[in-house]
Amino acid sequence: MKKVINSPKAPKAIGPYSQAIEVNGFLYISGQLPVDVNTGKIVEGGIQAQTEQSLKNIGYILEEAGMNYSNVVKTTCLLSDIANFAAMNEVYAKYFTSECPARAAFAVKDLPMGAMVEIEVVAVK
Repeated sequence: MKKVINSPKAPKAIGPYSQAIEVNGFLYISGQLPVDVNTGKIVEGGIQAQTEQSLKNIGYILEEAGMNYSNVVKTTCLLSDIANFAAMNEVYAKYFTSECPARAAFAVKDLPMGAMVEIEVVAVK
């Protein structure tokens, strides 16, 4: 059975999609931009601050579903510039310290709202 997951701590979807969908013990979290829920804007401070905010937003959604970062089995990191990979990775490594999830990371031409990073995850109970 499919269940929509929405956390009031994370930014609302900016289009016709859900923050996350839970089905058969899996949680599929839509790509999270580095948006501060209080301002509705992308956080300032460069790629590391933006990566931190995207991962915090993911954490809020995981929490809403009764999970945490240890439940994450796959991530996809989209970067507006592959030159930011190492700096993004430094922040990412704080959230995934052991039994790290599988991951893909690549550069894209542009991201919504001018973001430098967007991260989506799949988690399992």
